[in-house]
Amino acid sequence: MATIVSLIVIEPADVIRFFRDNARDLPWRRPGTTPWGILLSEVMSHQTPVARVAPVWEEWIGKWPDPASFAAAPTDAVLRAWGTLGYPRRALRLVECARVIVEKHDGRVPSEVDDLLALPGIGDYTARAVSCFAFGRNVAVVDTNVRRIYARAVDGQFLARPRKRELVDVATLLPPTDGPTFSAGLMELGALVCVATSPRCESCPLERSCAWVAAGRPEPTAEQLAGRPRQKFAGTDRQVRGKIMKVLRDSSEPVSPLVINAVWPDAAQLSRALYSLLDDNLAAQDESGYFHLPR
Repeated sequence: MATIVSLIVIEPADVIRFFRDNARDLPWRRPGTTPWGILLSEVMSHQTPVARVAPVWEEWIGKWPDPASFAAAPTDAVLRAWGTLGYPRRALRLVECARVIVEKHDGRVPSEVDDLLALPGIGDYTARAVSCFAFGRNVAVVDTNVRRIYARAVDGQFLARPRKRELVDVATLLPPTDGPTFSAGLMELGALVCVATSPRCESCPLERSCAWVAAGRPEPTAEQLAGRPRQKFAGTDRQVRGKIMKVLRDSSEPVSPLVINAVWPDAAQLSRALYSLLDDNLAAQDESGYFHLPR
């Protein structure tokens, strides 16, 4: 029964039409983008707005247009190019990923989900997204946008959380043709219209059949809100790590401990953040005690 309801609620043709009429002009959507370019875009866009990703992605593609060139890149150059995208360990995992692609796949990004999942730093979402958008495989791709649309349009719930069956459920929506366009359309619909806090239902092609709209657009309950995770950034070790990384990226020479000490007033937190960067191989210390990006 759930499958029948899903197919009625979300009409693929409406979503595909929406995407073709409203898709943002993102550089990795342009003709000629390689599977490597798609893989980079997906990793970079994880928990990062695409507006911030686009210029960095274009710089990376210009410098390292394929896995082989990236696999040979110096670590400090990679971390400088990563800039302020956040979670810089992703950049190091991308280097590992590129090296495995070169060693095991002759420098070509694999097309099948299982082969992609075997690459360092590639999780279930990214593997499916690359298989779908780079190679046209009709596989379910579930990100926060797709999860939110399914929760509202099918389940009638304002809030969405990961579920064990979500890949199976979303797979029931896939049309036999134009599946990748449909999947991209769901993601775009969630990014532009069915947004997290103030959905623009009057602009949504699913409004007339949406279960949440039909239910009167109920607000989430206090219990649901209480269980919703909240992430903060200001004052966290992550913020301190970012400040230290900026100092190291901006300097062409090793940095004195005195310069690092001026980054943050809490000495204990600063020390904890600094040594976590050393442990993660995102920073290095030379024999004189100065700090620099790993080479």
